[in-house]
Amino acid sequence: MVEIEWSRGNINRSINRVRRLFRWGVRKQLVPPSVVQGLEAVPGLRRGHSDVRDTKPVLPIDDARVEATLSQLPAVVADMVRLQRLTGMRPAEVCIIRPCDIDRSSDVWTYRPESHKTEHHGRERTVLLGPKSQGVLLRYLARDSQTYCFRPCDSEAKRRALAHANRQTQLSYGNVPGSNCVRKPKRSAGEHYDTNSYRRAIHRACDKAFPHPTLGHKMCSKFTDVEKRELQEWQSAHRWSPNQLRHSAATEVRREFGLEAAQVILGHSQANVTQVYAERDLAKGLEVARQIG
Repeated sequence: MVEIEWSRGNINRSINRVRRLFRWGVRKQLVPPSVVQGLEAVPGLRRGHSDVRDTKPVLPIDDARVEATLSQLPAVVADMVRLQRLTGMRPAEVCIIRPCDIDRSSDVWTYRPESHKTEHHGRERTVLLGPKSQGVLLRYLARDSQTYCFRPCDSEAKRRALAHANRQTQLSYGNVPGSNCVRKPKRSAGEHYDTNSYRRAIHRACDKAFPHPTLGHKMCSKFTDVEKRELQEWQSAHRWSPNQLRHSAATEVRREFGLEAAQVILGHSQANVTQVYAERDLAKGLEVARQIG
């Protein structure tokens, strides 16, 4: 794991999976209990006690960067980003929202995902949707109640319609609409986004919104190895991920309404988990230092 440059956290999680596997083997009487006892005695990698790299903490994303990226996103994905920033939902929760999962009987709507991260612990997840969130969702609710609101197939249809509207060649020349499609594509637009396709769409938009100053318009096939590494480092520094929207929402709620409110919005059972997502407001500390420090 170290040789293939896995991070310390990923290695520790993988070792814990191995431990769980052998604990299952003990329950099934496939391995002796002494094996599990030996595995439990093996400590995980500690920060600063090994040469294994540590991943950077997930930080809130600046709203200005999000706004710069929205113009490069498909309309459907842009609304997913807006909704997640307003509500602090997990990326998986915003991907699977359906009209039937939303209770619109009150002025504040409630969204209960069909599945969520902590359902195996017997916990219920409720997302609160205020007026701004409702405004984003309204245009996606006029459909079958079981149909997902944010669908890649809808996004692709809008893209093709826009390309057709901007067509400069007369219809009597060139390709007829629909004639230049791949008959058996390796990957086709599905019924709902998943966390990977959602993240990839955002990363592609980031590459367009923040192009490399010298390599942004150069063909990839003409890159040298040095240029490839330089472009990868640039894109990595200027990309942001959906999880950062959740951190941004948590930080804003904690700053305005306190830690308990952020805990409710994020759906955490313990406040110490919320503190991982909600960054402390440094401005408060600076004010205290000015007054008494």
